[in-house]
Amino acid sequence: MEPLSALKNRKKSTVLQLTRSSKIFKTIIQAIQDKKGTNIISLDLKKIPESTSDFFIICEANNTTQLKAIADYIEFEVKTKCGEMPYKSEGKNAAQWLLIDYINVVVHVMHPEARHFYQIEDMWSDADTKLHDL
Repeated sequence: MEPLSALKNRKKSTVLQLTRSSKIFKTIIQAIQDKKGTNIISLDLKKIPESTSDFFIICEANNTTQLKAIADYIEFEVKTKCGEMPYKSEGKNAAQWLLIDYINVVVHVMHPEARHFYQIEDMWSDADTKLHDL
């Protein structure tokens, strides 16, 4: 059995992780809004046991140039304001759906057609959803 002091330390690291994730989350939302991303939603996946992250953030871009600009700006802002680099990013070559993975927060920047086709929101329909458009 662990001593109580070990449990207290574990709670602090969990709180610290949530604080770091919430700062990343807010920075991503603001970066998307700054670059005029549309239909911005977040899915809170914390209560879903099958989920590998705490949040998905999904937005749309009207064209390939805007799609890349949003993704690049997200990475720049999160690095500048939070000191975090993405664990992985994918889709920059095809430029229909860019994914930026910050472990606890995963960002999907998509063309409207790709978003309609893959319907991520429907796959995770049991998650709490929040709209972030201006």
